[in-house]
Amino acid sequence: MKNDKDVISFAANKKWLSIPEETRRMLEQNVWCGSCRDAVTIEKYMVEDSPSGIVLRGKCKKCGHEVARVID
Repeated sequence: MKNDKDVISFAANKKWLSIPEETRRMLEQNVWCGSCRDAVTIEKYMVEDSPSGIVLRGKCKKCGHEVARVID
């Protein structure tokens, strides 16, 4: 069974976990889905490092479309 959250980068995961849990939950529930054309909840996501901060890459909970959220 695959976890809902896979980690690609330990550094990115450290940054992600440094964000208060309540804020992380709000960020997970506010990801734009181009297919649903709405803010949705991201699931089965990976935490990646990016030049502008970290990126959550995963699936839309409503339709399964790939979504991403940049957190700077």
